[in-house]
Amino acid sequence: MEHKISIQTTKRDEMIEITSEINKLIKQEKIEKGIVVVYCPHTTAGITINENADPDVIHDILMRLDEVFPWYHSRDRHIEGNSAAHLKASTIGSSQTVIIEDGKLTLGTWQGIYFCEFDGPRRRNYYVKIIKL
Repeated sequence: MEHKISIQTTKRDEMIEITSEINKLIKQEKIEKGIVVVYCPHTTAGITINENADPDVIHDILMRLDEVFPWYHSRDRHIEGNSAAHLKASTIGSSQTVIIEDGKLTLGTWQGIYFCEFDGPRRRNYYVKIIKL
C-alpha cells in the first residue's frame, strides 16, 4: 500500500521527525514483517535517518549543512537563487528504506526518520510504500 502524506514546513531549513506517522501506517495496515520505503519527490527537500533523542543533533546537522552550502555564493548561476537547497537535498538523499519486524520499524534506539526541508516554508508531500513480506 502506498500513502501520500502532506506536511507543512515552517522554516527555510528544518528537519521534522515523521517516525510516528510511519509507525501509525504500519499499525493501520497490520504489517508484521516487511519493508517501508519513505520517498520525497522534491528537489529541495529530502528524507534521512538520524538521532531523535537530542535536538542539538538536528541543530548541528542544519548548521553544518549551512556552512558547507551557504545560501548565497557569488558564483551560483541558478536563477531561482536556491542552489544551496538543491545541494543539501542531494547530500541528504530523497529516500530511506527500513525493515519492519514484529510490526515495528527496526530503527536503532536513538534513531528517527526525518523529512528535511531546505527551501521553505512550503507545503510538501512525501510517500510511504509499505511492502508486506
